[in-house]
Amino acid sequence: MLDIVGGRLSTHCDRRQRRHFLKIGGLGLGGLSLPGILHAQDSAPLNPKRSLGHKAVIMVYLSGGPSHQDMFDLKVDAPVEIRGTFQPISTNVSGIQICEHMPRLAKIMDKVAIVRSLHGCPDQHASDLCMSGYPMGANGRQDNHPSLGSAVAKLQGSVDQAVPPFVGLSIKTKHDPYSNPGYPGFLGPAYAPFQPDGEGMANMRLEGISLDRLRDRRGLLQSLDRFRSQVDLNEGYRAADTMTQKAFDVLTSSRLVEALDLEREDPAVRDRYGRGSRDPAFGEDAGPHWMDQFLTARRLVEAGVRCVTLSFGSWDRHHSNFERLPTQLAKFDQAITALIEDLHERGLDQDVSVVAWGEFGRTPRINKDGGRDHWPQVSCCLLAGGGMRTGQVIGSTNRFGEVPQDRPVHYQEVFATLYHRLGIDVSTATIPDFSGRPQFLVDRHLPIKELI
Repeated sequence: MLDIVGGRLSTHCDRRQRRHFLKIGGLGLGGLSLPGILHAQDSAPLNPKRSLGHKAVIMVYLSGGPSHQDMFDLKVDAPVEIRGTFQPISTNVSGIQICEHMPRLAKIMDKVAIVRSLHGCPDQHASDLCMSGYPMGANGRQDNHPSLGSAVAKLQGSVDQAVPPFVGLSIKTKHDPYSNPGYPGFLGPAYAPFQPDGEGMANMRLEGISLDRLRDRRGLLQSLDRFRSQVDLNEGYRAADTMTQKAFDVLTSSRLVEALDLEREDPAVRDRYGRGSRDPAFGEDAGPHWMDQFLTARRLVEAGVRCVTLSFGSWDRHHSNFERLPTQLAKFDQAITALIEDLHERGLDQDVSVVAWGEFGRTPRINKDGGRDHWPQVSCCLLAGGGMRTGQVIGSTNRFGEVPQDRPVHYQEVFATLYHRLGIDVSTATIPDFSGRPQFLVDRHLPIKELI
């Protein structure tokens, strides 16, 4: 816990009144401690490079299980109870078609790879598989394996000691297993993601100065001056004054805080991504239609974060599939296309990998409520950036979209590919568990050859 305040007095056992001013505990920043951050502030170069300078991954979790045959694998020749009402449209890559409700994505298909034959998913409504490559198992969430972000934080550490290597943007949802931004598993809480929506950022307060007001240097200085007037009265606080000043410097000038401040962006860029809302999509129990988080993710990797996770939308469409998906697909289309184009325009497409997927697919047959139910037999995913070979579709399903037909791709093969783009060879890289026994990152060690 990091609690910076300045407004209340208490009487201690020595009968002196002292102002509670700084509490420093176990604020998890992907293995960083406040002393480490402060040390980095002292040693950081004055003119850091403008280029990214590291590899990163942005993981978009489509909470609830997206319908593969209503997004990237439309079956127009199937019976009406299977094909639904959506129509395919051509993309800028000859021979590839996707859903009509994603026209922006269709125009940049050369920058995207689609996997239509994804398998390896159990019937579990949770983000565990999409964060780690492991579903919930006998050992608990993610079967006690670290998520990709936690593993990368352990193996590669921080790019900038003032910035956590792993940030989770997923917010609390009614169905709690959707809220997992990526657990650290056997690595322990030191490698959990930093969550700006959680306790870590909530504790960064100074007399009512919240994250939204951290740019107000005048207000901060006034609060600091009030605090110092108390410090000057007590010899015991003087030794801590330098550390306190540095702590404030971290909060008011760190690249992390600046990256989270979207007000620094050109309004036109924000409009390009879409503003969205933190309210749950359709008032349901899954992720929000919060397009701002795609922009935040881009800003975070530019600031030095190695892995950013977020959740988007409510894809558990047991009913009203064809009434609600057009709205949701349009929002997803806008945000994911803006992110991919932005990475290319900024020259980051070789450094930043993007994946968007859910925990399973949906039933080929439409149910009586106009929805599709859980279908663990096959799913789909979108990949972009990271220097991967895009402009292609990998794999196929059978006539009704029931099972993989050509080139089945396991979830863990996608993880092996993402690790590969980060410079980590999953066939050799290991992390010791609690007992000291080395553990591989995933069980399947071959990346998708078509992408690399």
